[in-house]
Amino acid sequence: MHNDTNSDEYWEEIFDSVDMDFLPIEYLDMVVVKFLDGKVWEIDIGRSKKLNENTEDVLEKFFEEYEDSIDTIDFRLNTKKLINDVGKRTRKFLKTNK
Repeated sequence: MHNDTNSDEYWEEIFDSVDMDFLPIEYLDMVVVKFLDGKVWEIDIGRSKKLNENTEDVLEKFFEEYEDSIDTIDFRLNTKKLINDVGKRTRKFLKTNK
């Protein structure tokens, strides 16, 4: 593993090992939904969170309603926030476990 936490290679290794079964909404910037008929919807999560307190429920209902017509879903991460939070937690863990 690379020691330089600012290198792209370091973060690529981290992201490759992340289990995406559970993805906190706080790390999403956008959801791009491609439908079977070719239409593409871009859902701005940041804007949605400002307009609606329960974005997670809205997304869940959306996916349930349109599940039969959705081809693919692309989750775009807020990588700056994710990198910052992982870095903070790693430093805290290393500091307390010396």
